[in-house]
Amino acid sequence: MRLAHIGLAVSVTALWGVNFVVIDFGLSQFPPLLFAALRFFVAAVPAIFLVGRPKVAWKWIIAVGMALGVMKFGLVFVGMHQGMPAGLTSLVLQVQAVFTAVFAAVVLRERPGPIRTLGMAVALVGVAVAAVDEGTSGPLLGFTLVVAAAAGWGVSNVLTRKAAPPDAFNFIVWVSLVPVLPLYLLSLLFEGPSVGFEAMRSLDWAGVGTIVFVAWISTNLGFGAWGWLLRRYPASTVAPFTLLVPVFGMSSAALFLDESISPLRWCAAGLLVAGVALTSLAPSRPPAGPGRVAAGHLPPDPDDTTALTAAPVPIAPPCR
Repeated sequence: MRLAHIGLAVSVTALWGVNFVVIDFGLSQFPPLLFAALRFFVAAVPAIFLVGRPKVAWKWIIAVGMALGVMKFGLVFVGMHQGMPAGLTSLVLQVQAVFTAVFAAVVLRERPGPIRTLGMAVALVGVAVAAVDEGTSGPLLGFTLVVAAAAGWGVSNVLTRKAAPPDAFNFIVWVSLVPVLPLYLLSLLFEGPSVGFEAMRSLDWAGVGTIVFVAWISTNLGFGAWGWLLRRYPASTVAPFTLLVPVFGMSSAALFLDESISPLRWCAAGLLVAGVALTSLAPSRPPAGPGRVAAGHLPPDPDDTTALTAAPVPIAPPCR
């Protein structure tokens, strides 16, 4: 890669890492489910009027929108609202690579191979170490919700690979529209209309800036830059940069939120990053027989985080 493009890749991962700190601030301004709904609404509108019609079947857009938007981001925001630290969230979400590999083995019949299996085991040990650390220093419920969110991300990865969208940016914009109404209805049900009304009534420029950052800067700008890189370089060259996201996430959380990083958390970080690297970058064995599904690299969320299960054909970047 050219030096300028390496700088762009590092800048995008830094943006995605800092995004967890911005989310943490946003959760002090909005209830979590309403915040998630606003994030996707602003990411989708007015972009849907600029990207053209969807280029894949609506069933895939709706399915990915529910898995990624409602399950993954809904649980992440609620988990952080329950006390899950921003830096640790950026790290634990990396386990989505393990869920993706497992779901791909079941649904797409991709055999993981010994290196990828070892990586999955190492990453799971890292999650266990992080759980021990969090169990002694913070709410275990928030940790559990973030792990469940990583599973939702794994589901959305496999669904996106089945959809095989030809235009990743068009796809993520339309996907962003899907969770808006479900998240808003869940907010009304669980958070109550009065809480949401009060949050909107007291909305200030800081709150507006938070929504704009997570929707336009982290999601649309970050996703667009990542897709630009993937169109010019092999996925195996670009994807490893996503392993920097938890590095920037934990560092920025320590700097701006004064989050401490215990020795156990450093140990968990090392295990998770090593395990995800093995899981994501090791080649998978193709499924036997006809009906082989072309696989690709998907977006980590704009809050997201890591390279997805490595595959021969990149479809899209990690979605933030």
